[in-house]
Order: sequence, then structure tokens, then C-alpha cells
Amino acid sequence: MSTPIRRLTVAQALVRFLSAQYSERDGVRHRLIAGTWGIFGHGNVAGIGQALLEAGEDTMPFHQGRNEQSMVHAAVGYARQLNRLSAQAVTTSIGPGATNLVTGAALATVNRLPVLLLPGDYFATRPADPLLQQLEHPVEADVSVNDTLRPVSRYFDRITRPEMLIPSALNAMRVLTDPAETGAVTLAMPQDVQAEAYDWPQEFFAERVWHVRRPAPDPVELAEAVREIRAAGRPLIVAGGGLHHSEAEGALKALVDATGIPVASTQAGKGSLRHDHPADLGGIGHTGTAVCDDIARTADLIIGVGTRYTDFTTASNTLFQEPGVRFVNLNITAFDAHKLAARTLVADARTGLEALAERLSGHRVAEAYEAEYRAGKARWEEVVETAYRAEDSAVPTQTQLLGALDAVVGDDDVVINAAGSLPGDLHKLWRARSPRQYHLEYGYSCMGYEIPAGIGVQQAAPGTPVWSLVGDGTYLMMPTEIVTAVQEGLPVNLVLIQNHGYASIGGLSEETGGERFGTAYRYRAADGTFSGAPLPVDLAANAASLGMDVLRAKTVRELRDALAAARASDRPTCVYVETDPTPSAPPAEAWWDVPVAEVASREAAVNAREQYDGHAAARRHHL
Repeated sequence: MSTPIRRLTVAQALVRFLSAQYSERDGVRHRLIAGTWGIFGHGNVAGIGQALLEAGEDTMPFHQGRNEQSMVHAAVGYARQLNRLSAQAVTTSIGPGATNLVTGAALATVNRLPVLLLPGDYFATRPADPLLQQLEHPVEADVSVNDTLRPVSRYFDRITRPEMLIPSALNAMRVLTDPAETGAVTLAMPQDVQAEAYDWPQEFFAERVWHVRRPAPDPVELAEAVREIRAAGRPLIVAGGGLHHSEAEGALKALVDATGIPVASTQAGKGSLRHDHPADLGGIGHTGTAVCDDIARTADLIIGVGTRYTDFTTASNTLFQEPGVRFVNLNITAFDAHKLAARTLVADARTGLEALAERLSGHRVAEAYEAEYRAGKARWEEVVETAYRAEDSAVPTQTQLLGALDAVVGDDDVVINAAGSLPGDLHKLWRARSPRQYHLEYGYSCMGYEIPAGIGVQQAAPGTPVWSLVGDGTYLMMPTEIVTAVQEGLPVNLVLIQNHGYASIGGLSEETGGERFGTAYRYRAADGTFSGAPLPVDLAANAASLGMDVLRAKTVRELRDALAAARASDRPTCVYVETDPTPSAPPAEAWWDVPVAEVASREAAVNAREQYDGHAAARRHHL
């Protein structure tokens, strides 16, 4: 019996295959590849571009981007909002279009978020050599610039023959839907192969549903974890991003309500408990709250749930100081579960938390411990109120800006940030009211993520108010997707903060003996330094020129009014404010290791090294 076939180009076959892929978890189905972002050049216009046109919007929606890196950021924002159950593809031409994907791919893979990358590639048949934009390698002729995507992809293949697409496309879907393996997936597409016709088996285009599993914990590991928790006098849960990806917030709340174990949150895990839950201690680590870091220093058991334990979380291995502290790590990846010499619980976060709650029935921490952390939480709330408080006529500080935004947002608004001084202020001060409200990309901390990610979140959750918070340094790196938001009619709200330079790195430079060198946006002075007058750059006018409605605010009252107006608008709106640079955020409650020059002639660096050596002495290995 012959197998039905269909003659299509490789690009046409890929688009039709992608349109028939679905994910499923807990009985709920999602379209796996919900749309494709693209910028066309000679490396994809006649292949994937033609295939998208022929397929039509109903088969594969197309989104026009302005920067290849930004398109990946938008796709990542989309996938994160939908708990990794739906993703988007990104197609580019060869050469610079392809290499522009690298930063976005690294961000996706670091944060374990799925995105499908389809960069054009050089001719597989080599009818002419070299081609336009080809990087010639004198030793390895089969290397192209797309090989820069190998180390930042969870799966990579180059489709040099049509028949290669079938196993490669299936493997790509497997990785995208694997909760332990997901990240950027790259299928490099030589431009001649994209346009080549082939007789495809019809079943290649059949609907497929990829089950996103929830593995249960091993019984032996579960029993050991329960013993550790029952024996602990001062346990602390560290909630990471994996908890959100698993939609385990309800399971966490049930466990905490039953046991009284307090919860600390990483940047990715914030919002795992609502901010006003009595056991929510807020952020942990270098940008954490005082109560959280105090409890972490004296905890005898750390229960990591879906966290990678970055240096910001562990305060560069200086935070967990109780001499006998032990770790139990619940994580879907064994790689992360084994960190800090922990007892492992390799499982889905929700399944694992539910199993722990069942086995810990009747167990609760001591009343004195609960009273201690609740009192610390109350003290920290007073710190937040002080940081947010401002006179109506005052020029707002950055923390007062957050206070004004806090007063305007609803429970389901999404606040997006990635880099600068804002992540620290937000981690300490923001009152997360729902699991997806706090959207911080701090795995890669990529300047320029915020605006395109806001577009992705809007696509994933239409009607949800979205706030992209950026400083002037971030804005100047990548404002171009404002045009896309305007084109698509997506009412992303941009809060644009003018502080005349790289404020965060300026502060870090000062702390580490760098004396804020090269961090201010100012004219050169007579001595050659950038210490002259601020540059006359009107970023609000720039945002307006790209199609945004712009509201300028000079005082706290004007800021609150502008934020309320932006939230009520159905158009992309920029709220522009020049903040008072006076430091208003609470100081760091834990250290972060940024090495300081061991020898120097300048006094600032010498003093900074003395401070560094004192902090570094507290580092420890957990074995």
C-alpha cells in the first residue's frame, strides 16, 4: 500500500508541520507554535517568506519585527506568560540577521524558555562560493556564522537535505516541550534547501499533541526530603522560576499554610506567594529584603524549589551561614537539584510540593519561629512604605516612582524589567499580587528586553495592562519595537526613566573603585572625562516619533495621573519622567562578588579592595 505524499518546498513543509503541533498539560491543549516573527532578506524571503505567505494567517500568523534580537525577546515574553506551554518561531536572513539572534537565544536558554529559531544559511549546494554575507573559514568549510548559535541552543541542526527536516523537526518539538530541556531551538535553513521541492509523506503534517509531563518524586528521595524537613528547626523555602513554569503556586500555598515554613523568592520566583501572605518574606540574596536575608543566614535547612541558585540568590555563597545548614532541592532537572550538595527531589514542582504536603501532614514549625519572621516582615513593610512615600509636588525618586505605579496597577497587571538599578529596587520593594505580575528577566539581565517582551506578553494575554520599565541606557539600546507595538495596536505602557546614564553600573563602579568612569551620559569636559553638562537628548520626543502617545511627568502628582491615564488608554503610551537621583532604595542586605583590582594607585580602588577582601572571607562551599 503506497503512502500518500504531498509535494512542497522544505519551507512550505516546515510551516505546515508547525501549524499542526500542540502541547498538552493537565488535559489543556495549546497551540505549540502560535506564530512566526520575521525580518526578510535574501536568505529567507523566497523560502520561509514565500511559505508563510502561501500558508496564510489562519495557518501561521506572521509578526513583523524591527530587530532580530528583539523578535526573540518578544517570543520569550510570550512563552513565559503562558508558562512555556506555547511558543513562537523567529525567522531571519543569513549573516547579520542570523547572528543578531545570539543574544536572544542565550537569554531564552539561560531562563529555560522555549523559542524556535529559523535563521537562513549559506547554499548547501555551493553554486557560488563565497556568497553575499558569507564568513569564509579557511579550515572548516562547513562552518557558517549560524554556528555561533550552537552553544546558546538546547538543540541545533542544519537542514542540508529536504529529508533531514522530518527527524529534526520532531526533535525540535520534543525539546521545546520538555520541561527539563527546553530553551532556544535552532534549525539553520540553507537558502537553496528552503526552496527545494520534495515528496513529503502526508502523515508528517498530521496533528500531533506533545504531552508536557509532571514527573513525580522518587519514593526514596521523597522520604529523605521529608526526614530533613521534619528535623529542621528553621527551614526556609527558596522559590525560583520553575515554580511558576509548573503553575505550582497553589501547591506552595497549601504546603506553607499547613507547615508555617516561610518563603523567599528569587527574581524569577517572586509572586509565588502573594505579597501579603504572612509567610512571604520577599526577595532573597543581594537584592533581597532584610527579613529574608536575616532568616536565610540562620536557616538550618534551605528547600529550593525550581531555582538555579545564581550568585545573586546565594550572595556569592556568603548568605547561608548557619554552620550545619543543609539543602533539599526540588527541581525537574537533576543538574539543578544537585547544586549545593543537596538532597535531591527530581520532580515537577507542583507534583513534588503536593507529595511533600501529604507526607508532612501534622508537621508545623515552632510558634517562636513564625512569630520571628512575621515580626521581621512587618518591619520590612514599614521600610517599603517609607521608600514609596512622597510629597505630591516633589520630583520623584526611583522608589517613589514604584510607589506611584503600585498605587495604579491592578492585581493582574504585568510589570516587566530586566536590567539596571530597577531590578534591585523591584526585588526588594515590589508587592506582587499575582503569579505573573512580576516579570523580571534576570537570568541574562539583558538591556533591551523590556519593550519587545511587553509585546509578547500582550500577545499572550490580550487585554492585560503591561508595563515595560526602562531607563535611558536601556531605551537607547533597543527602542525599535515601539513601531511594532504601534503597528499591531498593542497598548504596551512604557515607563521611561531619564537619569542621564548607566545609573546602576555607575553605582557599582563607585563601590568597586571605578569612580563611575564611563557611566554618565554627559559632554566631555576640558579634562577629557564625561563630566560636562547632561546630553540634550529628548527621549520622550523620540518615543513620540516612533508612534507612541507620550505623557510627561515632573512631579509625583503628575506621575500618578500619567500612569492612570496610560493604564486607561487603548494605545501604546509612554510615561516619561526625569527622576531625582538622590538614593532612596534600602541598601543591599547581602554581598555580591564583583572582583576589585588587587593592586592600584588610586585611593578609591585601594579602599574598595579592603572592603572586598573582608566580604570574600565569608564565602563558603556547601559540601
